[in-house]
Amino acid sequence: MNLLPRVGVGLAAPLLAIVVAGLVTSLVLIGVGDSVAEFWGVMFTVPSARLTVGIVNGASILYLSGLAAAVAFRMNLFNIGVEGQYRVATFAAAYFAGQALLPGYLNTVVTICVAMVVGAAWAGIAAILRVTRGVSEVISTIMLNAIAGGLVAYLLRELGDQQGQIRRTTTIPESSWVGGIPLIPGESSRVYGLAVLAVVAGIAFAVILNRTRFGFDLRATGRSETAAVASGVNVKRMVVSAMLLSGAVAGLIGMLDLFGNSHAYGSTIQVGVGFTGIAVALLGRNNPVGIALGALVFAFLSAQSNALGIEAGISPEIVAVTQGVIVLSVVIAYEVVRRYQVRIEQRDVARALERDRAREAGALS
Repeated sequence: MNLLPRVGVGLAAPLLAIVVAGLVTSLVLIGVGDSVAEFWGVMFTVPSARLTVGIVNGASILYLSGLAAAVAFRMNLFNIGVEGQYRVATFAAAYFAGQALLPGYLNTVVTICVAMVVGAAWAGIAAILRVTRGVSEVISTIMLNAIAGGLVAYLLRELGDQQGQIRRTTTIPESSWVGGIPLIPGESSRVYGLAVLAVVAGIAFAVILNRTRFGFDLRATGRSETAAVASGVNVKRMVVSAMLLSGAVAGLIGMLDLFGNSHAYGSTIQVGVGFTGIAVALLGRNNPVGIALGALVFAFLSAQSNALGIEAGISPEIVAVTQGVIVLSVVIAYEVVRRYQVRIEQRDVARALERDRAREAGALS
């Protein structure tokens, strides 16, 4: 295939997914008696400056969550426990930072390291169970999510402070806060200062995956454990390494809001981020750039959903349906396009072989 058809095939999958998702969502709206025109009118309204900043902040968080899931996915491991790893790591980091054992930004840097270590350790439990007892990481991480929720709730009750109706850890000293980055001139809302962590993590993911021996071994193991073993890869070590790395990235998820907005871990912490990250990773095909686009799409839909009830009288929950349909549409569309691409390549090979045979026949005659 030459370049132009390849580009066309590459664009066909996301375009097909968007069309299918739009049609299915419209049918759902018709089925529940809501206005299709009002729904899409609200969803495609240009967001305000304040909302735009919120979308960037939300996308930064979802990007880290998507990366955490993608690290494991690239090795054919299903780390469903990003949510639990994120919550345990964020609580541990908030409690440590609130003790103010270190001054200023040194407290910030060490706290980020603490979050990564705790996230990796929590993911490591599932890795150890996988390599020593053969326990599926899907089952163990799901169970660890439930344990994480109960453990954090208990620790928050025992170690946190009651502030009005909310229970929180001790507030982080102001000297350790990370200021925001101005995105839009004249807008008071700012992008999280630690959103740069998402950029750094994305670049590191791409470099490690595509430019290092570890990344090659990880991808090779994900595609075929048998072939990886034959080439000398220690599969058990790769399983543990991939899960630890995935958990470490999950530990970063809560750092953006912790140091940029909430400054403590409380009972109002955002939940579901880890599960959404899995969908973002699937939408982005476990590619750093694709995950970024997927995070922006999900953040945009979530931000716009707040106006549905006010402007169109439509339940915001319909956005969750749209997000789910998008993920399913992408998976199906990429499979359809992949099969079509394989057929085209097989046809091109067959034509090339036919031309070679014709030349050989001509030369012999």
